[in-house]
Amino acid sequence: EAILSCKHKFSKGMSLRIEWKKIQSQGVSFVYYNGEFTGDLRGRAEMLNTGIRIRNVTRKDSGTYRCEISAKSEEGQRLGEATITLTVLVAPTTPVCEVPSSAMTGTVVELSCKETEGSPPSEYQWYKNGVALLEKTGTGSARAANITYTMNKKSGTLLFNTVTKNDTGEYFCEASNGIGLSQKCSVKRMQVDDLNVSGIIAAVVFVALVMALCGLGVFYAQKKGYFTS
Repeated sequence: EAILSCKHKFSKGMSLRIEWKKIQSQGVSFVYYNGEFTGDLRGRAEMLNTGIRIRNVTRKDSGTYRCEISAKSEEGQRLGEATITLTVLVAPTTPVCEVPSSAMTGTVVELSCKETEGSPPSEYQWYKNGVALLEKTGTGSARAANITYTMNKKSGTLLFNTVTKNDTGEYFCEASNGIGLSQKCSVKRMQVDDLNVSGIIAAVVFVALVMALCGLGVFYAQKKGYFTS
């Protein structure tokens, strides 16, 4: 549960009107109005004097709330308000990892890792063959390791600008945000191979021979008069 407190200094003899609103990017909506709760809080919230107790909070309850109290007295009507920010902490879910099964040496390869339920947002750590990969800092052990990639822990990307055969291995990613247990995706293998130049040359030669034979066939047919009407 979460308790949103709203205290005031109006005297007990005043007639109070209490309203709660939620401030969102698309506008302001009522949470408590005319003596009852509205929307998602209906049935799972209650008033504590002028504050609110919310049961079974979810990530959707995160946001900025405003308590507004108007009081009538002999001197006239007075108004007071307070703004409260509620942050609901949510452990990360299992991230979705995209790892290519194969790649050619010298090409650009990007691995991605993402989960969207964690609050605050998760950070991501990539592993190769069960060992945590270092961030590319350009100094110290990371520089000595001759790292060929850039790992972004905020976005979850692992970028190889020029992938090599040494980058072949089994990869997985772990998401964590300090709430609950960290979560990881299943292990996926990426195989990096050299470009098969001889195979490409053979294929080009084969296509050239086929085209040459077709050309000779057409020439022979024309010579024999097969195309004359």
